Parts: sequence; C-alpha cells; structure tokens
Amino acid sequence: MAAGALWRPYQFLRLPPVLSTRLQHPGFANKLSYTQARPTEPSSPSPKKPTIPRPNATAQAHHVDGHNVRHEVHEKTAALSVPFNPPGGGGGPGIGGGGSFFPLTSSPLLDAALTTIIGLGMVFGGGVAYVAWYKKRVLDKIEDAFSAGYDPALELATHQTKRPPPDGEATFVEFDEEAPWTENLRRKEQDRIDRIIKGQEPGHYFVLLGPKGSGKGTMIFDSMAACQAEGVSMCDAHPDLEVFRLRLGKALNFEYHEDSQTGLFQRRDPREGGPALDIERALNKLEKVALRSARKTGRPLVLIINNVHFFKNDDEGRNMILQLQQRAEAWAASGILTLVFSSDDFWPFNIMRKNSSRMHVLSIYDLDTKESLHAATRMRMHSKWHTASPDEIHEAVSIVGGRLSYLNKIAKSKDMVEMASHLMSVEKAWLLSQIGLIPDCDDDVMDEQKWSSCSWLLLQEFVKIREELMKERQSATAAGEPVHEDTLPLPVIPYWRCRQIMTRADFLEELDRINVIAIDIDHNVRPDSMLILLAAQQVVGEEGFAEVLQGVRDRIDEIESLHRTRELTFKDVDQGDRITVTVDKGGGNIFGGRIV
Repeated sequence: MAAGALWRPYQFLRLPPVLSTRLQHPGFANKLSYTQARPTEPSSPSPKKPTIPRPNATAQAHHVDGHNVRHEVHEKTAALSVPFNPPGGGGGPGIGGGGSFFPLTSSPLLDAALTTIIGLGMVFGGGVAYVAWYKKRVLDKIEDAFSAGYDPALELATHQTKRPPPDGEATFVEFDEEAPWTENLRRKEQDRIDRIIKGQEPGHYFVLLGPKGSGKGTMIFDSMAACQAEGVSMCDAHPDLEVFRLRLGKALNFEYHEDSQTGLFQRRDPREGGPALDIERALNKLEKVALRSARKTGRPLVLIINNVHFFKNDDEGRNMILQLQQRAEAWAASGILTLVFSSDDFWPFNIMRKNSSRMHVLSIYDLDTKESLHAATRMRMHSKWHTASPDEIHEAVSIVGGRLSYLNKIAKSKDMVEMASHLMSVEKAWLLSQIGLIPDCDDDVMDEQKWSSCSWLLLQEFVKIREELMKERQSATAAGEPVHEDTLPLPVIPYWRCRQIMTRADFLEELDRINVIAIDIDHNVRPDSMLILLAAQQVVGEEGFAEVLQGVRDRIDEIESLHRTRELTFKDVDQGDRITVTVDKGGGNIFGGRIV
C-alpha cells in the first residue's frame, strides 16, 4: 500500500466555522498553503460517487495571503489538511499540538509531571481535610444526641394523640387513655432513678430488674422528661443484632460511616466484621464524646439499654451483654458514662453478676395493697368515669393485684370489676394454652408434658402456700388480732426449693421467660402476677386435678420405661425346646473365671 493511501484520510478536513478566527494568523495561512500545495494521488474513478473539485495547488501558491484564505474559509471552499495528533503525542490546546496554555518549563514532559503532582497533591490535601472534618462532625452529632430537647425514644413515649369523641358517642367510649399512671402515683424508686438519669450517681452502672408491667420503663421516661433528656439517650434491645446495631446508631445519632464519601477509596466494606464490630466502633466514638462532655459539664452521660432480655440466650446474645458490660465497668470506673440496663427476666442478671464489680441492682416489685388502692382511686378520678365505689375498687384491685399495667386498664374502663374478671379469664386461658395437661399423651409430646407437669407441681405449691396464709388470716381475724393488709401478698419460695419441687432445674428459666414466675436478686421465686396466681388457683381447685396431674406423670414414666425396655427375640426354636433366662439383680462375683 502506498504511503499516500495512509495519509489520505487526514489529507483534507472541513474546517468548522467556529475556528475561522484562528486562520487570521499569518503563520497558519502559510501552513495552509503548504499543505494545500502537497501533491496527492488521483483517486480511482467511481461512477456512483462524484468527485469533489480540488483547488489548483499552483494557483493557490500565488495567493497565500491572509485575505484570500479567510475568503475561502468563509465561503467554505477551502480544504484544510490538519496533521493527525494521536493521544499522548504531545499536542496542546492548539491545532496540531501547539503546547499548553500555561507552560511551567520548556519541557512538555516536565510540565505534565508537575501538573500531575500538583493535581494529586490537591486531591490528597482535600481528602485529608474532608476526613478531619468528617471525624469531627461524627463526634458533634453524637454529642447532639445527648443534648437537651428532642430524643426519639422520649418523643414516642410522651407523644399522645388526643382525639375527641364524635358528638353523641362520648357515653359509649369503653376506655380512657388520656393520662399516664405517673401523674397519679410516684413510686418510692422514682427518686433513685431520677438521680441516676440526671448523672448524680457516678461510679456505678445499674440494672433494673422486675416483671413486665411493673413500671420500669415508665419511671425512666418520667425522669427523662423531667430533665428534657439532657445527657441521656435510650435504645431498645432486639434479638437480631443487626437491628440492635441500627437502633443504637439511631440513639447515638451515628451512621456507622455509611454517609461518608470515602467509601469510594476503601478496599473492603466496614460492615464485613458483623454487627458486634460495628457496635464496638460506635462505643469507641461514644467514649470520646463522653470524655469531652465530662470535661465540660463535670457529670457523666447516661445510656439506657432497655429490655436486655430480648437478646437471645445463646453465645451471640451473651457475648453482646458481656461486651456492653465491659464498657459499663470501664466507664463507671472513670465516671464519664453511666449505663442502665432494664430486664424483665432473670437470666441477664445471672450472666452479668459473674463479672460485675460496680453493678447495682434495683428490684421493681408490684405495689402493696395500700398503694394499689391509692393508685387505682386516683386513676379513676382522672378518667372519664369519675365515680366508683370503694368496694368496687377494692374488689377489682383484689383480682389484679398491684401490677401497674393492670391497674391502669381497670381504672380507665367503664366497669372495673368486669374488666378485672376479663383479664383473669384471659390469663387463665393463656396459662392453659402454655402448660395444659394431656392425660393420655403420646410419646411425641412427652417432653412438653414433662415440662407442663413439673410447672403445675410448682404452681400447686404456690396455691397451697396461699391457702395456708388465708387460713392463718382467718384465724387471726377470728381471734381479734389486727390485720395489716386486706390483700395477701404473693407467695414466695426459695430458688433451691423450687428445684426440688420440680425435679428439673432447667425448667425455671423457661417459666421466667414466658412470665409465669418471677425471680428477684435474692433468688426468691414468686408467681409473675396476682392474675397468674388466681388462675392457677382456679385450675388446681377443679375436681379431679390431682388425679389428672398424677396420671400424666404416670404416663410419662410408662413412656420412659418403654424407651428403656429391650426386646429379646429367639430364632430357630422348635417345639419342645426349652429356654432358660436367669435374672440376677444382686450381680455376680467372678473368681477364677467362674461366676458364683
């Protein structure tokens, strides 16, 4: 192939009208004349494509002044030949690679190197400045989470949507949910919780332990509202640690670097380590903020982990509790942050007490009879149903006991006694659905019935203790002795005694988890509520319950005996053959190879 064939695609190029002003330069006109005068090979004739007439190179050589060139360009009759400039060929912004606009040195290579170095330096400096700003911004956002004002958990707890009833339907409203019970009652534990939330109890971390509905969370929210959540943040636990990671980030106003623009330059995802590693990063940032805040205010921050019993009682959940407890111990020793755990179940406390040195436990119990009557009366007065006789209130309280959640329900219902009876029937139906007895059970449900029968042995013992207390009170009343309380307290059995009654130690934890029993820090076991006790009393008092319970236990023994029984089969035995089987329960002694 001729050299002209390779040069031909770049021989003639139409000049855009935008670049017409560049042709005014005389040097460019000389280049134009030179390239136009260059000889070209004749193109092969083609009948289909008409040839474009080319100007005579000899005639154009006599007219190389700028005026003629500009005229030809304006008239779009000039054919220009621009040399091909491949990438990296050293071309500048001008046509044909005339160099850079701002040359630093006389060498194009050195100019390119200096330009690259300056560009990379600017990118590096901007990245360092952004990272420093972002880290400071993260700490500022976490500090804002502890500032007075809006707190997500407190806002949801205290926000109440008051919808007035439609006209003519006010008398048919069954419930009244306007005011919380804390406006009608202040518990004796409230003062201690107020001091904890305000940061006046440094050097310790706390565990609030009590049954569900006893008022732990409501007292915490009441203390947070009193100080406008200044220096306090709260989040709820969850069985899934990924969900707990997000909840902790929301409480601390921490995004786990997911909003950072530096992710474009990272080699690995920061979440590859799992939620435990992300939570550790959040706690590291929180520690820096707590140190900075302690220097400013002179008091510790408070972080509340609510419902830690929601963590799974497995290795993952126990490791998370241990991780939080290690931080709580270190922060309590330095006095920069106070961690508060709340739990309905006993097992988190049983795990934390192994490694605790600065842990304080607050047990939250049900109200006694006097406090329950006072709270129910005040709640009733502040509801839409203002009038209620003392006998009605006393009868309703004697059914539901001192559980604040139940008192709140009966006080704001239209008929207090009817609502209390309804709650007890619901509790009884739920209890039978969980641990109901099956007299002629199959071997497939043997384990479930074993757990049910052991549970009813414990509940039967609670009922016996209550009946004995009732007999003692009746005897004291008949003898004219003073009686301090009208309603008997819940019966209590030590933990070790419950193990002996149930004959199984692993069943107590499951009963505590489903809120059938409650265990306190003194290892005393009691029914979870008065409703559970009364429901169990009704079931145990039914005719034939003892026989059914004993029948289920006998059936379990039979099934276990069948599982331990082995069948011997003899083959090739003809009629008249004799088989002798000897059973020696006393064992045998081997002397000299003989069994005597």
